Amino acid sequence: MKIYFIMKSQITIFFLLVMLCACNSPTKNGVTKQPTLADYQAGEKWIWKYKGVTTEGEVRSDGEDIREIVSIDGVLGMTIGKDTIPVSDIVKPEESETPKYDWPLEVGKKWKYENNWTSQDGTTGNQSQDAEVMSYQEETVEAGTFMAYTIQYTGKTTNSRGYSANEKEVWLYAPAIKNFIKLTQNQGDFLYVEELIEYSKQK
Repeated sequence: MKIYFIMKSQITIFFLLVMLCACNSPTKNGVTKQPTLADYQAGEKWIWKYKGVTTEGEVRSDGEDIREIVSIDGVLGMTIGKDTIPVSDIVKPEESETPKYDWPLEVGKKWKYENNWTSQDGTTGNQSQDAEVMSYQEETVEAGTFMAYTIQYTGKTTNSRGYSANEKEVWLYAPAIKNFIKLTQNQGDFLYVEELIEYSKQK
């Protein structure tokens, strides 16, 4: 049985990585810095729909992801399933020479991303990708139209069960809502798409 890296057991990990890289509004020179705790507010809510399908039509994941900022005794946290993670932990800079996101973001920037992982069943694996910020322009998804960066990752994923596949990921990030609005991943004979369907915040 093939083990796909972006099965639902790995989506929570991806979400945490993504939220480490939520964006502020770009400065006048088109550069976006990593956000701070002050950029979040209680009541912000993101809802994505996701689906993963093989080329043979087998649906391997299908559902919704919901994240919300809450205040507990004056401390902001993000709900992820039954867990609540302090926003102060989410916005800590990633200390890596091969990060998922290389701050600050700007069109044309390139870097190398490496990730070693372990799934819930004990399978270990490695992801190695070349990343590039391709554009910053208006992008439309079900939740609306946003100015967004297009970040493309190309490389390979392997695991301890002998699985190996070339892959391509495209992430669309909307700085105004500090999150990604769409993810498309092609990995071997597996296609995964996650798209923002709703964003809201208290006025």
